[in-house]
Amino acid sequence: MSSWEKAGFTISTDKRYLDINVIHHFLSVESYWAKGISMEKVKKSIEKSSICFGMYEGNPAKGEAKQIGFVRAVTDFVRFAWIMDVFVLPEYRGRGLSKWMMETMVEESELKDVRKMMLCTYDAHGLYEQYGFQAIDDPEIFMERKI
Repeated sequence: MSSWEKAGFTISTDKRYLDINVIHHFLSVESYWAKGISMEKVKKSIEKSSICFGMYEGNPAKGEAKQIGFVRAVTDFVRFAWIMDVFVLPEYRGRGLSKWMMETMVEESELKDVRKMMLCTYDAHGLYEQYGFQAIDDPEIFMERKI
């Protein structure tokens, strides 16, 4: 588990610090991609994810801290990582925190040497492009199964 501190904020990969209520509320109420998701499914998705990054105002290892952001990944830590559920709470946006979270994830964490990272977004292409994400070269080779 790792952590990074900057200007009164902390990013940690320790799942014990995650505030499941904050994550569930954002995903089920405010996100466009997981609206209505149950608490049980949020808990399971975190438990089964390879790595999660919680962003906090304060430092959860030192006591009081408020969770203000989140991102999780499913990965083998070598060849592939799928990045999901990226958010910073609306009242904390515009401070560069999303950029710091992405920079930390792709340049400083265990994911830094993963050969291919993928994610889906409707509205944050500009953010992700700053960290090397781009449109898929060969979308015709990808398939999906929906339930």
